[in-house]
Amino acid sequence: MAQWTSAVGPAQLARLLNSQQDRPAGPGTRRPPAYRALADGIRLLVLEGRVPVAARLPAERELALALSVSRTTVAAAYEALRTEGFLESRRGAGSWTAVPAGNPLPARGLEPLPPEALGSMIDLGCAALPAPEPWLTRAVQGALEELPPYAHTHGDYPAGLPALRSMIAERYTARGIPTMPEQIMVTTGAMGAIDAICHLFGGRGERIAVESPSYANILQLMREAGARLVPVAMADGLAGWDMDRWRQVLRDAAPRIAYVVADFHNPTGALAGDDQRRQLVDAARSAGTVLVADETMTELWLEEGVEMPRPVCGFDPAGSTVITVGSASKAFWAGMRIGWVRAAPDVIRSLVAARAYADLGTPVLEQLAVNWLFSTGGWEQAVQVRREQALENRDALVAAVRRELPTWEFDVPRGGLTLWVRAGGLSGSRLAEAGERVGVRVPSGPRFGVDGAFEGYVRLPFTVGGAVADEAAARLAAAARIVESGGTGGGEAPRTFVA
Repeated sequence: MAQWTSAVGPAQLARLLNSQQDRPAGPGTRRPPAYRALADGIRLLVLEGRVPVAARLPAERELALALSVSRTTVAAAYEALRTEGFLESRRGAGSWTAVPAGNPLPARGLEPLPPEALGSMIDLGCAALPAPEPWLTRAVQGALEELPPYAHTHGDYPAGLPALRSMIAERYTARGIPTMPEQIMVTTGAMGAIDAICHLFGGRGERIAVESPSYANILQLMREAGARLVPVAMADGLAGWDMDRWRQVLRDAAPRIAYVVADFHNPTGALAGDDQRRQLVDAARSAGTVLVADETMTELWLEEGVEMPRPVCGFDPAGSTVITVGSASKAFWAGMRIGWVRAAPDVIRSLVAARAYADLGTPVLEQLAVNWLFSTGGWEQAVQVRREQALENRDALVAAVRRELPTWEFDVPRGGLTLWVRAGGLSGSRLAEAGERVGVRVPSGPRFGVDGAFEGYVRLPFTVGGAVADEAAARLAAAARIVESGGTGGGEAPRTFVA
């Protein structure tokens, strides 16, 4: 019986390997043998999670043809991987990826580090800040006071607590988007909202258009739902969307869904303007595409004078094209797993009906806590603290990276939680691997792309400031030196850092 659970075709593996562009070797730098470079490339794809564990690899002859190398080179690379524990084989069943005993399974998303690892590792993988106190504690206390009447019910509210649905609807109405409670469904975070939307509209094999780059965890959610992702390149810098490309993709590919982050895009930080939003809604309507607008970063403008455009759904007065997703997780705290969907009432009814076969509903206590924040003004005060903290962290991180890594390029966003960095010609995947060795965890660019795009990038979140930001940049510089030396830097030992 075969031990593999999925397969990677030769053309796909060749694309992923060819995306691993390194800086050209300098004078005196020794390049590894071709088989060693190939083995290292496949090992890196497994460690990054871009090739799953237990994925069947192409036969030696097939991969040799796809890469235009000799079969001997592929055979030697496979043998090296078997020796290191990254490949297993059986006659008649082929070869499939593995990880050596004792190694953690690679994650394909951006999961946070466990708390016990934070003493020696600076975590730049998760774009989330600690809870803003005392508002979290006050919200939970307020929720406990409101809980007794709900405790006498079954506790299942598939559409969400009526009080919270009404409050969210009122908040949209206050933004100039008239909204009824019947247009709101409360979910378990934004991920739960988008998962429900994909299952309702997507279906296995359906095309979904996504910004390129886009949020890594959403891309992985869609892949695992069986979607066919259609990437649409962002405009340069912080200019938002490239509307010519969007019109072409919507016209030619006719995707069932398009997923966008208009407000302080994750990972680039771009803010799409009113005209771009209007054009995209019109193009989606003409193509019959459901446009999913992720608003999780909407309230995280960091500088005075930022004029926020009209919400994307504001350009869809009939409500037939745009579905909006919001969340408390980015603006307030990632541990507050409350999200919501705003859509036409018939869409909400369909989502609620489908929920009976998913998670049934969202925890009541957390809904009451968010409702307390919204109804008392605590939300606005907490988010203002969050903005101040993120701005301070952003400025500290920008200064540290510019000092330690002057060849790295980026545009400084005016909101959001992330910096999208071109890493001076280095491989983002190799930087991520080297970073683990020197005590800084950073996600590589390809996690935010499709089929190996953005190998030369990393994403840096505004989650650390002050001396920790300085130390993070110093460790990134150490990782860069390891990559520049061809991985022979020996791996500087991470220092325990407490601040």
